[in-house]
Amino acid sequence: MTRRRPAILVLEDGRTFVGEAYGSVGETFGEAVFTTAMTGYQETLTDPSYHRQVVVQTAPHIGNTGVNGEDDESARIWVAGYVVRDPSRTASNWRSTGGLEDRLAAEGVVGICGVDTRALTRHLRERGAMRVGVSSVETDHKALLERVLAAPQMIGADLSAEVTTPKPYTVAADGEHRFTVAALDLGIKRNVPRRLAARGVTTHVLPATSTVEDLLATGADAVFFSPGPGDPATAGHAVGLAREVMRRRVPLFGICFGSQILGRALGFGTYKLGYGHRGVNQPVLDRTTGKVEVTSHNHGFAVEAPLDGVVDTDFGGVEVSHVCLNDNVVEGLRARDVPAFTVQYHPEAAAGPHDADYLFDRFMELVDRAQAN
Repeated sequence: MTRRRPAILVLEDGRTFVGEAYGSVGETFGEAVFTTAMTGYQETLTDPSYHRQVVVQTAPHIGNTGVNGEDDESARIWVAGYVVRDPSRTASNWRSTGGLEDRLAAEGVVGICGVDTRALTRHLRERGAMRVGVSSVETDHKALLERVLAAPQMIGADLSAEVTTPKPYTVAADGEHRFTVAALDLGIKRNVPRRLAARGVTTHVLPATSTVEDLLATGADAVFFSPGPGDPATAGHAVGLAREVMRRRVPLFGICFGSQILGRALGFGTYKLGYGHRGVNQPVLDRTTGKVEVTSHNHGFAVEAPLDGVVDTDFGGVEVSHVCLNDNVVEGLRARDVPAFTVQYHPEAAAGPHDADYLFDRFMELVDRAQAN
C-alpha cells in the first residue's frame, strides 16, 4: 500500500488536526461543516449547495461502494475539501465504476483522512461552523492559520453566479406532458427535474440572472426556485424576481436556498445557524398533516419567522408550515393568499430518505388549483 503524505487541518480558532492526504495533494480553504449522512456521499460531493464548504463526514467509513456514473447531482464535485476518518481500501458494489479517492484526485479535491472526525464534529457543534484550511503541502499550522483567517467567510457570500447553468436547458416530462415549470437555477440538483418529470412536468432550467420575462417566456405554468449555496441576504435579484412572480400570481415553489429567497421576498429576515443542518436524519413536523418526516438537509442559513399564527405581508397571510423538531428552526412557509410555498429541506433527496417526496405532489395540486381559478 502506498504511503500517504502527512496532512493538517486548521480551524480558524486555531484547533488543529493531523492526518494524511486523501484525494488530491494540495491545499484548500472553505467553511468547515459536518454531515451526519451514513450513505449518499457521491450525492453530497456533487451537490452545488456545498460549494466553498469543507465537508466532514461523521460516518467513519467512506468510499465502500466506490463511485458510479449515475448518482451525481451535477456535472462535477463542488465541495471545497473532504474530511474522513477511515477511507475504504477497496470499492465493492455492483454499480461501481471506480474508486472515490481516484475521483477526488482526478477533480483536484483536496482531502484529509485519519482524522478524529468525532472530536472535530463535537468542536464544530460547540463552537459553530467556521473557516478551515486543509493542506498536504504545508507543515506549519501557524502559517496555514494565517491563510485561513484571510479566506472569505460564508456570511455575505454571493455564490449563485458561480454554480448556475451558463445557458438554459430543458428536461422533458416522462410520458404524457401535464405542466411546464420554469426553474431558476441557484444551484439545482439533477433530481429536482427528475422528480418533476415523473409527474409529467417539462422543466426549463434557467440561469440565476434570468428575468421574470425569461421565466414566463418558457410558457411556464409555475416557477421553481432551486437550492443553492451562499448567504440569502446577498440574493437581491432573486428576491425581486420572487416578488414579481407572486405579484403575477404564478404558482411558486422554493426549496432550501429557494425557500430562504421566498422568505425574504415575503418580508422575513434570514440568519446564519450555529452549525447548520446537514444529513439525512432530521425530523420535521408537517403542520398540515401532523406527520413527522425523516428528511435530508443541507443548509447553514434559515428564515426568521414567528412559529405560530399568520403573519400579514405584502402578499397576504403567511404561516410556518414545517418545523424542525430538533431545534424549532423554520422548515417551510405557506402563503394563504397567493399560490406560493416553500420547504427548507430536500424532498428531492437522493439517496434518500423519501418521506417528503409528496411535496412535489403538493406543488402539482397548487398548479391545478391556479389553473382552475
